[in-house]
Amino acid sequence: MKYRRFTLFIPLFFIPVFTVNAQSLTIEDCQGMARENYPAIARFNVIENIRSFNLENANRAYYPQLSLNAKATWQSDVTKIDLELPSNFPPLEVPVPDKDQYQVYGQLNQLIWDGGKVSAQKEMIVANAEVEKQKLETEIYSLQERVNQVFFGILLLNEQLTQQGILEKELQRNLEKVQSYVLNGVANDADLSAVKVEQLKTNQQRIQMESALDSYIKILSVLTGRRIDPKTVFVKPPVAEVPDHVVIDRPELRLFTAQENLLNSQKTALNARNRPVISAFAQGGYGKPALNMFENKFKPYVIGGVSFSWNLGSLYTYKQEKKSIEQQKLTLDSERETFLYNLNVQLPQQQNEIKKYRHTMQDDDEIIRLRKQIKDAAEAKVENGTLTVSDLLQEINALEAARQAKSLHEIQYLMSVYKLKFTTNLN
Repeated sequence: MKYRRFTLFIPLFFIPVFTVNAQSLTIEDCQGMARENYPAIARFNVIENIRSFNLENANRAYYPQLSLNAKATWQSDVTKIDLELPSNFPPLEVPVPDKDQYQVYGQLNQLIWDGGKVSAQKEMIVANAEVEKQKLETEIYSLQERVNQVFFGILLLNEQLTQQGILEKELQRNLEKVQSYVLNGVANDADLSAVKVEQLKTNQQRIQMESALDSYIKILSVLTGRRIDPKTVFVKPPVAEVPDHVVIDRPELRLFTAQENLLNSQKTALNARNRPVISAFAQGGYGKPALNMFENKFKPYVIGGVSFSWNLGSLYTYKQEKKSIEQQKLTLDSERETFLYNLNVQLPQQQNEIKKYRHTMQDDDEIIRLRKQIKDAAEAKVENGTLTVSDLLQEINALEAARQAKSLHEIQYLMSVYKLKFTTNLN
């Protein structure tokens, strides 16, 4: 008798300390718990905190900016005024500034108009945070596929163990019959040994299946962060029809959109950087000389006004930087189209798999019914002495194989449906 083996592809690092006491688990329950348990989920709060901090810092550009300055200088020459007055005028002495000068002052600047630089910076902060969030969503989304594989592996093993139980009862019933046949001279001890061998082989298969099931449950425990009771009932998803026309709504597409928005915000910031800045300022200080350069003594002073500045040097690289952003957008569009192309290539194959398993399942019940008829007829022939016990065991195995095939086809159908759901993010 053949049975399906599963390859365990996820390492077992630890067994979680939390226990799932629920009597049943659905695949959606497991996906939700796996998302909550994923270590990187904490990065959502980190991204949001960084975004808030950066926005708060950007808004502070509108706050008054205070600076304190001090300087002491000595210069080789100073301004002098030589006046030649007529002889009938009294002599006039014009003060000469000292060559050593001192100044301590504070300046308060208030931004009036920055050409949109702060607004563009805030737009970039928000766009960059969204890109980081969507990258994390894409990373977490891949968990669904891992959970699906493990969950359906558990379902299939449970189905096979159920069928194994039916087979064990069938073999025990036939063992009792063969024992009576031996007493009646219809069968011999070799026939009895053949049934016992099949029982031992079935028991070995059960041990292997139970071991694989235990491993899968432990893997699911690692993924979900919960210790799952082996007695938990894993609910088989309902068989639902999948529409022929599906819309792809993967998180990767939202990541592409977020990256495009970030490039647009960079372009906005580039334009804002090439605009002038208008500010108001007030300066108060104490120095020698103060505002009157010919007065050689320390005095306080105050200056106020409006300043205008325009850095034209950034215009040299403006065209190249703008072209660079446009090229990045073209690259991003190409990546998006390639991603959608690859998914659209997968969709027809996955849709055909769903149809294939759906049509295959339609014949399973009839095959099992016919196999059971053949097996019942074989039992009657053995009882009448016209068929050997070995031939009967072959029919029993054939019936079991048909039942196992039905279970496999049902799980394969559900797996193909959920594979399509993962490919499209279909709810």
